[in-house]
Amino acid sequence: MIEDLHAEVVSGLPESEPVTMLNLIKFREASLDGNGSGWDAYQRYVEAAVEGLKKRGAKIMWAGQIKGVSLGPAEFGDWDFAALVWYPTPDSFLEMMQSLEYEDANVHRTNGCECHVILVNQTMFSRFT
Repeated sequence: MIEDLHAEVVSGLPESEPVTMLNLIKFREASLDGNGSGWDAYQRYVEAAVEGLKKRGAKIMWAGQIKGVSLGPAEFGDWDFAALVWYPTPDSFLEMMQSLEYEDANVHRTNGCECHVILVNQTMFSRFT
């Protein structure tokens, strides 16, 4: 079971519309399992999770390093990495998060991430849809 999953927020969105997840990540200096850095552990997580994404029709739209706050309070920019992941429906995200394959991959995410927040976004405009 994935801790802190707020399934009620996601399941409250329109069933037939896609959702985009904004991932904000702060890495640990060293992986909790002693196998490299937090970034190294996160890479193992991505490798383990990507097949589950594909199986559910999800796509990583963008991912990159955060360099700082360009507008707003500077203390809100204490993240190392961000990613936008598109899912065809809210249920496809929940199915992924509650699958055994994700539970296995999540060990690496936990080992590598000091903090990982996923914000669900309902599309209002996109040049991609």
